[in-house]
Amino acid sequence: MDLKLYIGVDLGTSAVKLLLMNAEGQILNVVTKEYPLEFPLPGWSQQAPEDWRKAVLEGIPELLKRYNGGDVAGIGCGGQMHGLVILDAEDNVIRPAILWNDGRTAKQVDYLNGVIGKEKLSALTANIAFAGFTAPKLLWVRENEPENFAKIAKIMLPKDYVNYILTGIHACDYSDASGMLLLDVEHKCWSGEMLDICGIRDAQMPKLFESYECIGTVRPEIAKALGISENVKVAAGAGDNAAAAVGTGVVGEGGCNISLGTSGTVFISSETFGVDSNNALHAFAHADGGYHLMGCMLSAASCNKWLMEDIYQTGDYAAEQAPISDDKLGENHVYFLPYLMGERSPINDTNARGTFIGMTMDTSRADLVQAVLEGVAYAIRDSVEVARSLGLVINSARICGGGAKSELWKKILANVLNAQLQCLPSEQGPGMGGAMLAMVAAGEYGSVREVCDKFVEIASTVKPEPELAAKYEAHYQKFRKIYPACKQLFAELI
Repeated sequence: MDLKLYIGVDLGTSAVKLLLMNAEGQILNVVTKEYPLEFPLPGWSQQAPEDWRKAVLEGIPELLKRYNGGDVAGIGCGGQMHGLVILDAEDNVIRPAILWNDGRTAKQVDYLNGVIGKEKLSALTANIAFAGFTAPKLLWVRENEPENFAKIAKIMLPKDYVNYILTGIHACDYSDASGMLLLDVEHKCWSGEMLDICGIRDAQMPKLFESYECIGTVRPEIAKALGISENVKVAAGAGDNAAAAVGTGVVGEGGCNISLGTSGTVFISSETFGVDSNNALHAFAHADGGYHLMGCMLSAASCNKWLMEDIYQTGDYAAEQAPISDDKLGENHVYFLPYLMGERSPINDTNARGTFIGMTMDTSRADLVQAVLEGVAYAIRDSVEVARSLGLVINSARICGGGAKSELWKKILANVLNAQLQCLPSEQGPGMGGAMLAMVAAGEYGSVREVCDKFVEIASTVKPEPELAAKYEAHYQKFRKIYPACKQLFAELI
C-alpha cells in the first residue's frame, strides 16, 4: 500500500488551513490556525509574516498527530495574493506585510495608470494597476518609508515566505507573480522596465518557477521540528485562485470556475496567452503551466446577504426564495445592478453603485430577491463574455462558494450563461490544490492535468433549458444597457 502523504497549505487572510492527503486523493486531516489582521489606519490592512511562520510550524505537527511524519513526501502552498513581504540582507522581515485588501495606494495607482499609462502597463505586464497589486505597494514604501525601502534585499509574496521558512529558498511561481504588476506574464519573466519604474533590481526578486515544480527540500532543522524527513519536496505553489482552480480541476483550454462567495470570481483557463484590449479581466499565468483570465466582482453573495439580513431582517434565505417558481424565471421586469461596493471586473468603476430599476406598484418582495439573484448572474456573464470575445468557448463551468448552495440561483446562472454548471462533492479550495501540486513536484503524478483527472469528481450538473436560456438572453441584453446609462450619474452622486 502506498503510504505517501502530502500536505496542502492554504495561507488565507485570517487563518492558515492545513490539509493532509494521501496519494489516492483521500483527505485524512484538516487543521486551521488563525492569526490577527492589523488595521493601523482606515483602509490599511497588514499582517505580521511571523504569524504565518508560527501558524504553519505549529499546525503541521498537529496535522500529523495520528500519522507517520516520515511518510510525508511533499508540501504545496496556495496563498493570498499580492501581499508585499520585504526582507533585509539577513532575511529578516523589514515591516508588516501590506495585504491584498489594503487601500493605501490610491496615489500610486493613479500614477501608474495615469502617468506611466494603462497601455504601457498592459504591454509590459498584461495588466493595469489596481490598489491591491504589489507594485503600487512598493512605490508607497519608497515614498513613505524610504529607510525601509533602502533595506530591501528580497521581495516576496505571502505564500513564498512560508516556502522560504521551509526551504531557505527565495522562490515565486508564475501564477502568484502575475498579480504583482512586475511580471511579463506572456513571456514568464520579470519585466525589467517595471522593476526600473519601481526602483528595484532583478537581484531583489525571487527565482521564478512553474507552480508544480520542486523549489527544494525542507531544511534539516525545520524537518526535525515538524517531525518529517528533510527529503520532503516543496512545490512552488500558486496564488489562491489558481490553486483552488487546480483543486476543482479547472485546467487546460476553456476550463471555467465560478465562485459565488462574498465576492464573485470567474476563472477561465487557457493553454495560450490572451488579454482583452480593455484589460477588463486579469491576464495571469495558471498553475498548470498555461494561462488564465480572471474576473473579480466585489459583491456577489454579499448582495443577497445585504437584502436578506440588512433590508428584510431575516436569515431564512430559503423562505424568501420559495415564492420564485419556475414560471417566474425569465419574466422579471425588475433589474438590479450588484455594485454595492463599486465594481472591479469588468467595468473597473469605484463609483458604481447598487441600483434597482423597473419597479412598479405590483412589484413584490420576491421580485426584488429574484432581481438580486439575476443581477449577480448577469454581472458574472459580463466577465464571461469578455473571455468569449477572445475566442474561448465556455459551455460549462464548475461552481463553488456559499451562493452555490441555492438550487434556484444555480438554475438562474446556468440559463443566464447558457452553460452547464458542474457541482463538486466538497470544497477544499487552495489547500487541496496545493497538495495536488506537491504530488506533481514529488513525481507522484506526471502533470497537473493527470492529478486533476484522477481526483476531481462531479457530484451533479445543472443544465440550461433552451426556452429559458432564450428568455434570459433577451433580459441580459437589456441589463447591459443599464450601467452605461447610469455611469455618469454615479460619478455625480459621489
